[in-house]
Amino acid sequence: MSLFNPLKLGALTLPNRIILAPLTRTRAGAEHMPNDLMAEYYAQRASGGLLTTECTMVQEHTSAFYAEPGIYSAAQIEGWKKTTSAVHAKGGRIFMQIWHAGRAAHPDLNGGHRTVSSSAIAIEGDIQTPAGKVPQAVPHALSLEEIAPIVAAFAQAAQNAMAAGFDGVEVHGANGYLIDQFLRDGSNQRTDAYGGSMDNRARFLLEVLTAVSNAIGSDRVGLRLSPLNSYNSMKDSDPVALTSFLADKLNAFNLAYLHLMRADFFGLQQADVMTVAREKYKGVLIGNMGYKSDEAEAAISAGKLDAVAFGTAFLANPDLPERIAAKAALNAPDSSTFYTPGAKGYTDYPALVAA
Repeated sequence: MSLFNPLKLGALTLPNRIILAPLTRTRAGAEHMPNDLMAEYYAQRASGGLLTTECTMVQEHTSAFYAEPGIYSAAQIEGWKKTTSAVHAKGGRIFMQIWHAGRAAHPDLNGGHRTVSSSAIAIEGDIQTPAGKVPQAVPHALSLEEIAPIVAAFAQAAQNAMAAGFDGVEVHGANGYLIDQFLRDGSNQRTDAYGGSMDNRARFLLEVLTAVSNAIGSDRVGLRLSPLNSYNSMKDSDPVALTSFLADKLNAFNLAYLHLMRADFFGLQQADVMTVAREKYKGVLIGNMGYKSDEAEAAISAGKLDAVAFGTAFLANPDLPERIAAKAALNAPDSSTFYTPGAKGYTDYPALVAA
């Protein structure tokens, strides 16, 4: 199967093309500290070609999920070493997804600290906080002077990730978080050098990629994009054109990969962004969202993709590569435990053969 052909991915060679997609699991507690349970979870999935961690905060006071991990402190670096050591001991490879939530963070989750974004436009609806549901907050539109420190925080987070033993980082430019809030014109209403044209809206992303690449080497840097996804009240007037533009621009970086989400969680925006990404982008292209193993195999065999990231299937099947190879039945994911504390629905999914 093409899924089991090795793949050169930046500085790494993967033994297969089955990727663990980044999945928020909120097991790090209110202190945002990686722990033994998280190490066990990732190590269970070490047979994947590459594991990508859940979104990990590059700065304090930017939490969107209350119990997601961070990589901005010395203690967090030490905590993450448990995960990287456990994964490497099983022969695996792991990238950290580094992330700034932007307007998706809320003051009630962050000690009253204000949220920031490209523009002062709130996400629609409410957000769940420890005190209950509250309206989404109108963010502070970042000034020109306030952007550079965030770019620097991404670079520092990448260095911290490498210090924690990761094989690289994935820059989170998807799903309505800060980088995406600059990229798409539904959330970016700026009139300065960071708004308006695609060149301007992409400026923040490209500055982050430059800084992170300079910090750790571009061959250890991936990028995730979701030009269609309307999650977090996101929309763009021309997602296909934006994908084409970005895919072309990214060729200058020699990144490890581009990880592209092909659809919208809610089906509001529909288009084919994968074809134009394949046409324009010269590096490794990873597809994500709803791929079954047969479709993934066909896409890779046809040269449409180089690898596929699996989300809930890998969440519920720690030995997903072995199950695909054996054409075995898959465990069903339990969505009621995706974000709950503890081992239930996290590290207790059975493997085909007990470890």
